[in-house]
Amino acid sequence: MPKKFILYLIALLTAATPAMAEELKIGAGAAPTENVLKPIEAAFEKASQLDLSIIANGPKQAFIDLERGAVNAAAAGLSFDDWMSLLNKEKVVVADPAVYQAIVIGKDKVIVIVHKDNPVPKLSKAELTAIFTGKTTNWKDVGGKDAPILVVWGGLTQGTNTMFIKHIMDGAQPTNEVISASTAEDVRQNISVNPEAIGIGPQAIINNTVRSPETPEVARPITLITKGAPSANVQKLIDFIKTEGPKYIK
Repeated sequence: MPKKFILYLIALLTAATPAMAEELKIGAGAAPTENVLKPIEAAFEKASQLDLSIIANGPKQAFIDLERGAVNAAAAGLSFDDWMSLLNKEKVVVADPAVYQAIVIGKDKVIVIVHKDNPVPKLSKAELTAIFTGKTTNWKDVGGKDAPILVVWGGLTQGTNTMFIKHIMDGAQPTNEVISASTAEDVRQNISVNPEAIGIGPQAIINNTVRSPETPEVARPITLITKGAPSANVQKLIDFIKTEGPKYIK
């Protein structure tokens, strides 16, 4: 085969092969993942020509990954001060908080989630505290059926958990008798197949398999942080969230 023809074929194949999109990695908790990043993902990638990689590993690990340069930014359903307090409680050393730049990219509510067939219409702060600390263990004690209460607790939803413990449980520690889950999506999945289950999550997690009874409101900011000033690609994400984002965010 003539050398010129081979070179021509190589040139054609090279031209036909699309360039790999540059990856933008965001470590995130449940609230930013479900409420902001997933809803805008496809539209942002199309507009920016970036590959948005959402690493839903909770605010603690997201911060650790940002500190070691494994992600471009981290996001959580916490204010910056509450995030730093969580890290301190988890014994994560933050050498200098002033190094990090924080921007609020959304707002969310922490909601209580039960199975779609659970008939309980509402739960008070006192009832929720009793349920999640393990003092109330039967649905009949809060107006439901005579059935045991199964608490589902997310291991990677520290931001959600922190806000719920702070504002609903007044700092009381949750029971150890739980169905262990990982992400908010995993919490929902566990509740959807257990009619006696209850858990918490970001507002966007609701679908037709679960429902949220009336409860006291827990509102929170969704914060994105970078180490130093945002990179050009992170700034593209921030700008998209602020301008086009409301079209897609629930």
